[in-house]
Amino acid sequence: MEYIIAFLVGGAICAIGQLIIDTTKCSNAHLLVGLVCLGAVLSGLGIYEPFQEFAGAGALVPVMGFGSSITKGMLSELERLGWEGLFTGAFEITGLGLAAGIVFSSIWALLRKPQK
Repeated sequence: MEYIIAFLVGGAICAIGQLIIDTTKCSNAHLLVGLVCLGAVLSGLGIYEPFQEFAGAGALVPVMGFGSSITKGMLSELERLGWEGLFTGAFEITGLGLAAGIVFSSIWALLRKPQK
């Protein structure tokens, strides 16, 4: 049942995003930034955690989960370090994912033939 709920929730988030792209003048980049910010705001308000527990991977896989992870890192480092944690906490949880994205995209760029 967990897989079905994750599929339905993740699919609903993606379908809503596609509807926004199709019916408005929002670009993919605007939607991406909007979903990351929405995940961060919902996490900061304490709403995203119960939603994530219900939806499982359906709430983590879309980019809203990335915004939530950034906020979690910032809040935990804020408690540990004070205001300096707001600047370092964003990379505490998401640093590995960002580093992997940079490394693998660099390798892919070296292997692929650039297009004009």
